[in-house]
Amino acid sequence: MNNLILNTDSYKTSHYEQYPDGTTMVNSYIEARGSSDPTITKSVFFGLQMFIKEYLQTPVTMADVEEAREVLEAHGVPFNEEGWKYIVTEHNGYLPIEIDAAPEGTPIDLQNVLVQVRNTDPNVPWLTSYVETMLLRAVWYPTTVATNSWMIKQELKRYAHKSGSDSDVSFKLHDFGARGVSSLESAGIGRLAHLVNFAGTDTLAAIMAGREYYNEPMAGFSIPASEHSTITVWGEDNEAQAYANMLTKFARPGSLLACVSDSYDIYNAASNLWGGKLKQQLLDSGATLVVRPDSGDPTIVPVEIIERLMEKFGYTTNTAGYKVLPESIRVLQGDGINIDSIKEIIANMDDRKLALDNIAFGMGGALLQHMNRDTLQFAMKASYATINGNGQDVYKRPVGDKGKASKRGVLSLNQGGGRFFTRQRWDAVGDNVLRPVYRNGELLTEQDFADVRARSEA
Repeated sequence: MNNLILNTDSYKTSHYEQYPDGTTMVNSYIEARGSSDPTITKSVFFGLQMFIKEYLQTPVTMADVEEAREVLEAHGVPFNEEGWKYIVTEHNGYLPIEIDAAPEGTPIDLQNVLVQVRNTDPNVPWLTSYVETMLLRAVWYPTTVATNSWMIKQELKRYAHKSGSDSDVSFKLHDFGARGVSSLESAGIGRLAHLVNFAGTDTLAAIMAGREYYNEPMAGFSIPASEHSTITVWGEDNEAQAYANMLTKFARPGSLLACVSDSYDIYNAASNLWGGKLKQQLLDSGATLVVRPDSGDPTIVPVEIIERLMEKFGYTTNTAGYKVLPESIRVLQGDGINIDSIKEIIANMDDRKLALDNIAFGMGGALLQHMNRDTLQFAMKASYATINGNGQDVYKRPVGDKGKASKRGVLSLNQGGGRFFTRQRWDAVGDNVLRPVYRNGELLTEQDFADVRARSEA
């Protein structure tokens, strides 16, 4: 699965025969064309550096060419054997293309160029389009995850400000989704995209991706936590002992631990176990316990649990007039969480004057899987070509769907008036935000994860 020649769609292999004679350069671009959700107006660009380091810095070999020839001939499609041999012999197997891209982590208005690619050797103009499949896939998925995560962070920041919360919003959305994705690679890519905006994760693949691709020693953090099996194995009659064991093993001054508490009756657990039998043990430990409901209506149950815990542990009222549990106890809702349910939970908390400090969220499939390439309408299209020495705009303008009309020319991404806009490079005003990140096998601009995060936050 590591032959770059075969990292494409079958129909791409015949395209080298389809360009006009004399074609020497093709320029294409990637954009997020829009969203059916009117609240989404930006995309948080992320993930290209992972792809470049993983795939484009490994040269194609003659063995790859031979394997591709054998596979594609049997598959029934043409194969540009001479073209790929040329890349191996003349370019040492590195793809002779240049990729320009926006700085990763930047929230960019939709309908703008994010990535631009062109061939650097006039003998391989077909190569620009050949890499579309792998390049578009490398960009749309992490960018869509980062955008989803970023949108949620804006909601949490808004309510944190309104409710007078002083807790770190970066730890308010924890990643629970490693088991719900299609592969280990997807877990690493998607969860690292989430960590552009937040600092909590249970996905170790994301930590390793940050170390390998973005020079980040530790991109996210977690705490000791129970699951249902470690509670229910004690038996229903011994539920309190299971919780007491969690406190004995993990509760220390200043530490945090989380305990799923709905194995039997979440209301009894909150009021009579955590708020009754085990209350003093928790308070004496100096730790912070995060009680986790995991069933029932996700927009109602956690709010009710916060109020039950306030009945037992008390609360303070902050300067904004919102109630806050003591530091020893908090709630985490990790079931049924998406941006819509978070908005509804926040609205319910607002009605009861409960500050954001009281709660954090865990998110799984909705963060990584409830999306596809069409969520932000990602596309890669040719926009310029050189034929017989003459440059010409390339574009599509389908009469049946104006939203699929493509941009023309070699493009520039510019910024002004608080927004981004795309121009043809020769018509651009101000500095071009796009910068060369890859050329002929070399990573030209290496971005650290701390810088990516800073752009997203800014």
